[in-house]
Amino acid sequence: MSAQPYPLWSTASPAALLASRDLESDEWVFPPVADASPLAPRHATVSVSGSGRVYSFTMIHPNPKSGLSPYALGYVDFPGPVRIFGRLQGKDRPAIGDRYLPRPDADFGYVFEAVAA
Repeated sequence: MSAQPYPLWSTASPAALLASRDLESDEWVFPPVADASPLAPRHATVSVSGSGRVYSFTMIHPNPKSGLSPYALGYVDFPGPVRIFGRLQGKDRPAIGDRYLPRPDADFGYVFEAVAA
């Protein structure tokens, strides 16, 4: 898993993606605020639960010489509310409003996996 200065996942089973909630405004932010941050005292760590819906996305078409297949990156809106940017997997081409779940990933820390309709 990619090294982060803050935990991305809860230790609960099943693991949940983590965010921070501002104690004054109730606004959620991702990634979670690091414990060493001067902002840490005014934030609580919260779990991102359930599936989110694609707000926007783009298809990336790497140079054919790279040998990499096209992939999607996008913003997914989760309950909280919190909007998180990441790699969209499980469909050749996502659509606005599609449902995705966060999943741990060894290379990126997290990805979003399409929910079957």
